[in-house]
Amino acid sequence: MIPSFELSIEVSEPYDFNKSAIETINKNQWVKNQWPLVYFIQNESKRVAYVGESTNFSNRIKNHLANPKKAKAFNQISIIGSDKFNKSATLDIESKLIQYISSEGTYELQNGNHGLINHNYYQQDLYKDLFKDIWTKLVQKKIVSKSLEEIENSELFKYSPFKSLNDDQYNSVLEIIESFTQEKSNKIFIKGSAGTGKTILATYLIKLLNSDVLDTTSDDITDNEIQEIQLIQAFQNKYPNAEIGFVVAMSSLRKTLQTVFSKTPGLKKSMVISPTETFKKDYDLLIVDEAHRLRQYKNISWRGAFKKCNQKLGLDDSGTELDWIIANSKNQIFFYDSAQSVKPSDIDQLRFDQLISAKDSVTIELKSQMRAQGGNDYITFVDDLLNIKRDKKQFFSPENYDLLIFDSLQDLYSELKVKENEFGLCRLVAGFAWPWVSDVRGSTPDAIDIKIDGLEFQWNRTPEDWVNSPNAFNEVGSIHTTQGYDLNYTGVIFGEEITYNKDTNRIEIIKEKYFDKYGKQQATDEDLKAYIINIYKTLMYRAIKGSFIYACDKNLREYFKEHIPTFKKKGTLRVLNFEDVKPYVNAVPLVDIYAAAGNFSEEQISNEDFEWIELPMNISAKEGYFVCQIIGESMNKKIQNGSYCLFKQDSGGTREGKIVLVEHYNIQDSNFGAGYTVKTYHSKKNITDESWSHKSIVLKPASFDSRFKEIVLEGEEITSLKVIGEFVTTLDI
Repeated sequence: MIPSFELSIEVSEPYDFNKSAIETINKNQWVKNQWPLVYFIQNESKRVAYVGESTNFSNRIKNHLANPKKAKAFNQISIIGSDKFNKSATLDIESKLIQYISSEGTYELQNGNHGLINHNYYQQDLYKDLFKDIWTKLVQKKIVSKSLEEIENSELFKYSPFKSLNDDQYNSVLEIIESFTQEKSNKIFIKGSAGTGKTILATYLIKLLNSDVLDTTSDDITDNEIQEIQLIQAFQNKYPNAEIGFVVAMSSLRKTLQTVFSKTPGLKKSMVISPTETFKKDYDLLIVDEAHRLRQYKNISWRGAFKKCNQKLGLDDSGTELDWIIANSKNQIFFYDSAQSVKPSDIDQLRFDQLISAKDSVTIELKSQMRAQGGNDYITFVDDLLNIKRDKKQFFSPENYDLLIFDSLQDLYSELKVKENEFGLCRLVAGFAWPWVSDVRGSTPDAIDIKIDGLEFQWNRTPEDWVNSPNAFNEVGSIHTTQGYDLNYTGVIFGEEITYNKDTNRIEIIKEKYFDKYGKQQATDEDLKAYIINIYKTLMYRAIKGSFIYACDKNLREYFKEHIPTFKKKGTLRVLNFEDVKPYVNAVPLVDIYAAAGNFSEEQISNEDFEWIELPMNISAKEGYFVCQIIGESMNKKIQNGSYCLFKQDSGGTREGKIVLVEHYNIQDSNFGAGYTVKTYHSKKNITDESWSHKSIVLKPASFDSRFKEIVLEGEEITSLKVIGEFVTTLDI
């Protein structure tokens, strides 16, 4: 058992940052006792800052003041300390402060980004709220102004080169730089599915290779950073003033990353370029994000410009953007995921496979899921779901990820609005199953594009950085404006171009209902299906916290409901004051199965301690009726999780095939606990000329989830079975 303790932290008032203040600073209790601490150096007028940590701060500040750049740049320093700090905790807090302050905007952070790696350490969970307390104190002292939530939703934070890497990513950085400096290869392919942090790794690497590490002293670094700094120096010695470009094929994402680079010290907006712009200069290194979206001379609207680029290299129409990048740079890094290729204009996977398998290529694979809180299991689930590879009809309900299928888009949109108000960055997205009538370049920019379930939407009104545009929540984003972005919650609409064939157990595509003009020309039926499946997979991978699903096609929706829990609208029962109750005339009792504890009887149901509720207008209250809520998925083909259900007390007679609420000492139903269950009743009888008796009673689940099993009672067990009530209907509330 992990002990708990109360953590308190102290953020000191600012000290002067100069040699004459050292004596005063050394009197700080955390400095005096050589305690692990974190510090924040700043110059408020110049809006520059530096974050660090140390276990011997007296030496550390002397080294900082001996550095002419730092001595000139800063004029104040604050000490952050706690009697519960240890070295691992201060490294973790330092890393978080660097991430958040660099993205907050008040200060231009002067830190390098080498050595930023996630730290796992003993009792880390006990420190999880400590950083929030530190940040709150920094806000109170007006050192920073934005909330953590506001920062986390910014693109500067999401793509910050100051993000801490996991071990998977960090080891990849070392391998990449080593490959270039030791001439192991000039082509590196970084493979990884959606959410494995490919773009984060790319921005980290570009910042790292542009870092000034010459004035780094041994007191400033940990053992883990030494190899990284040595590799950076080796790269910079080999390529002095290296020309590094970040190639982003998609214009929307390119615009966003240009903004990030323009606000990051040491990086420039001009470093983020399109494939066409690689002709502007000779590059030492081109890093290509979303390389699966590089284009070939096929199904594009700008063929003339494309042809001219090919001609510059002496290539015919078989030349591609991939060829341009290789020709215009000494070294290349490609971040690649074939499963996110979504159009015929994307370069064929075969071309990449040929390069990846070449002897002079290095391949590195990222495996850790960094975006979706459902982890790699969620990524696998989506792939299996859309490729019909799930053998069992079993719900996937990840612990830390909200995944729901909706019968109504209105309900989905309402729930998404709740999440938008709570977290922000929640967006509706869809496959290209509706024409883009409202294209601002056309004659009807005010037209409605999408009409479903009484709701009306336009496609995204801007192609650049749509997810952060002011009206984005009221619009629907396409794959072209969302691929590469992180969202908190995503509402994914599966359009009428995708359906499920019950007879063949296959997902099928209706080509006539797919309206991406350049997305289907020259594509075979199988290729088009693969592209559309990839589109929906990619859309379902966008969210960090949860995905809400709606399928226009009923068969597809029913298929999804066999594997994804169905959303149940929370209703409100009208509870009457007891003095207004006329039992079984204007109200029936609301019974809690879970609190029944073996005393579920007719006398109990009549007890005044129960709440009495009105039934809907179309249902009359009758003697013996009662209502209870059914929690769980064991009967979800008939009763959705969370439904309030009307039962009537058992009066004998045949129960065969009926849904019943029963009590039995030997029942251990995970939905209800011990003693009770709701199931479909079946019995087998021993019949003679004179009498009959039960041979067995089988209580069957009616669930899309195959994990729920029949309960079989035989012999003496049967005599202890008590049928409490017979299911009448669910209440639509």
